[in-house]
Amino acid sequence: MSDIAATTDLDARLEGHRTELTGYCYRMLGSAFEAEDAVQDTLVRAWRSIDKFEGRSSLRSWLYRIATNVCMDSLNAGNRRARPMDLTAATPVAQAALNSRPEVTWLEPVPDGRVLPSVADPADTAVKRESIRLAFVAALQHLPPKQRAVLILREVLAWKASEVAELLETTVASVNSALQRARATLAEHGGTQDTVTENPLDEEQRKLLDRYVAAFEGYDMAALTALLHEDATLSMPPYDLWLRGHDDIVGWMLGVGEVCRGSRLVPVVANGTPAFAHYHPRPSGDGFDPWALMVIEIVDGKVSGITSFLDTKRWFPLFDLPEHLDASGVGTSSIAEGPAAG
Repeated sequence: MSDIAATTDLDARLEGHRTELTGYCYRMLGSAFEAEDAVQDTLVRAWRSIDKFEGRSSLRSWLYRIATNVCMDSLNAGNRRARPMDLTAATPVAQAALNSRPEVTWLEPVPDGRVLPSVADPADTAVKRESIRLAFVAALQHLPPKQRAVLILREVLAWKASEVAELLETTVASVNSALQRARATLAEHGGTQDTVTENPLDEEQRKLLDRYVAAFEGYDMAALTALLHEDATLSMPPYDLWLRGHDDIVGWMLGVGEVCRGSRLVPVVANGTPAFAHYHPRPSGDGFDPWALMVIEIVDGKVSGITSFLDTKRWFPLFDLPEHLDASGVGTSSIAEGPAAG
């Protein structure tokens, strides 16, 4: 094989692992952009060190070892992502105030297509999808780096304890102990995967989402309330404010949130769950501008959480979303860089 052909073959082999590695790094780091940077660093390190790869393990295992080291370096620097409910108590709507925190504070959304490789097994797909949900990734952030890696490799990626021990250069007993501690911590922070379903958009969920769009776009608070769990949450990163309960959520939407009346929602998928690009009406009435990426969490047939990520200049290009909607709600241009990611 010529040098050019060998180089091309290696590039293809490395690139073939990009999506699954990005998913791994996203679960580790809680940031879509940090995950992509970590994977790029991983592939560059692999390329530069390929002559040292002895083939005792698979190329995939070797890449995961490098990616784990890259993530560990980042996590050991003190980076931990959170949701507003991880940092403060719920605020009654009467006392609500918008206080922003730095960008590096927040758990970030991610398009499914960036982190979920195509697999044939629907059950495996369901597990992978569940493991990128906001609540699960937020719970992972409470784990020390090693426990986080162990739990993801064992529970999400279904590696054997011996394989994880080899990757982390430790013992099987140490891996099993770390996994047990990680499971206990995850349970304390609501990170169990008991709600896995093979089809996240069955007919009932589609109907629920259709009703949600109709209620939100029509600003029908009675209809919206009927779709929310009594203890549903609303949060709006980068603000640390969050609300609990449909009464406070509706109170917010009829108060400060009244500016969202007349908005349009465009369906997308984020973090293994339904989401919407929320476009706000222009004062001139000639169309709609980006307002938020709205991630919807559904439990037992009702909406349990709404997370509206407000930094649209950061999120809409990642999801390949239109820059504007015209008066009829049709996208007029795209602000994405590169191929569609959703």
